[in-house]
Amino acid sequence: MTLRLELVAVSKQYPAVKANDRVSLRVATGEIHAVLGENGAGKSTLMKIIYGAVRPDEGEIRWNGERVQVASPAEARKLGISMVYQHFSLFDTLTAAENVWLGLDKTLTLADVTARIRKVAGEYGLEVDPLRPVHTLSVGERQRVEIVRALLMAPRLLILDEPTSVLTPQAVQTLFVTLRKLASEGCSILYISHKLDEIRALCHHCTVLRGGKVTGEVDPSKQTNASLSRLMIGAEPPQLQHRESTPGAVVLAVRGLSLAKEDPFGTALDAVTFDVRAGEVVGIAGVSGNGQQELMAAISGEDRRAPVGSIQLFDRDIARASPRKRRDGGLHFVPEERLGRGAVPTLSLAQNTLLTRTRAVGAAGWLRIGDITALAESLIRRFNVKAGGPGSAAKSLSGGNLQKFIVGREIDAAPKLLVVSQPTWGVDVGAAAQIRGELLALRDNGCAVLVVSEELDELFEICDRLVVIACGRVSPSVPTARATVEQIGEWMSGLWTGAAEASAANA
Repeated sequence: MTLRLELVAVSKQYPAVKANDRVSLRVATGEIHAVLGENGAGKSTLMKIIYGAVRPDEGEIRWNGERVQVASPAEARKLGISMVYQHFSLFDTLTAAENVWLGLDKTLTLADVTARIRKVAGEYGLEVDPLRPVHTLSVGERQRVEIVRALLMAPRLLILDEPTSVLTPQAVQTLFVTLRKLASEGCSILYISHKLDEIRALCHHCTVLRGGKVTGEVDPSKQTNASLSRLMIGAEPPQLQHRESTPGAVVLAVRGLSLAKEDPFGTALDAVTFDVRAGEVVGIAGVSGNGQQELMAAISGEDRRAPVGSIQLFDRDIARASPRKRRDGGLHFVPEERLGRGAVPTLSLAQNTLLTRTRAVGAAGWLRIGDITALAESLIRRFNVKAGGPGSAAKSLSGGNLQKFIVGREIDAAPKLLVVSQPTWGVDVGAAAQIRGELLALRDNGCAVLVVSEELDELFEICDRLVVIACGRVSPSVPTARATVEQIGEWMSGLWTGAAEASAANA
């Protein structure tokens, strides 16, 4: 077996935690190698060490059998290492093509790069508009830009951190074909994912981390989801208790909501109509970039251009109400972007509670620091957030642990309507089960829950009804029990006319 990459006893210590503890890893040429572990297990730190973004405290890195010092991502790219981060490294004010151009040989013109992006994106089924500014892209669209950028560099080792978290089932299968083709051509792939079915179907070998240490190496094709879960978190994730609901009164009513796009690259909303009732979970499925961002902005109050009467909360018109007025009425919102919107990266967890929770603010505007700290501590305990404490900066947490904190912050507020976008993006199986269980518990206590997710398995697991959004239009709703993955996949292309109406009529 020819080794492309070998790590020998690599360690990295941070002030509050030892992220990697004498980790050894061997990746063969042309191998698709999974790295599995719960949130905070040290996976992302290890990948950043390989990519030169983090310097290890001790240990060796060997590349094609020779010891190397990877001092920077630029040096990693010279070796032939490319990485797609879970938290993207794109400049918001530049176009997708300009972002890709930054990391390529400057003998290429921007026009050359734009043409190559279109070619590679078309070959691999990754829809990317190279001329769009990054700030106009959804999370899923940004992820596609990152993947295309990595593929353009013709890597010998490709590191993918949660690459399918916001891709449709069809796009996932297309990506798998691409990765298998790359591996057959000699490219090694390090694949981080919490989707155990994907790891078992795609990967040749799997290294499991827990608490920064290697706890096992297995052939994932010979494992079950349960056995991989036990290796990763020491137990199988709890089974969700999804009882049939009896919905109550309409909490959120969206009626004929049409909105012109504010950005030239955005999506206009076209006569969007649906309800969410007390005691039910309604899911919105769709490929990213089809109006989800615009719809969430209109419902949360970030975009207050909605026509009068088009958005109602408990029969009260909130179409042009401020976000605070909506929160006062019981509407809480979890955005898809954790850092920058769900949390301020440089502020502590305690300070981040103040973004949507103001009970610790006195009448004269004075902050009750003890109350703020106590709230953060309770959220850390209740939602099993791995952090150094309430004083830890939001950016110091792993993606999954920050997600648990943000979702927990809004659930703990006892909302009457919770709107959540991509609730378990990049979250391990144990944490995902916990978040989904909390959402169902909210529903069972009478809360109305609206979930936007590109994880169809997640929507089918927790939702009572589903609607699909495509090109700014929303399909009629269908009971989840009567829907199929194939049907929803077709509707995500906008193909619901007639079939959807017949399904709705029979509901």
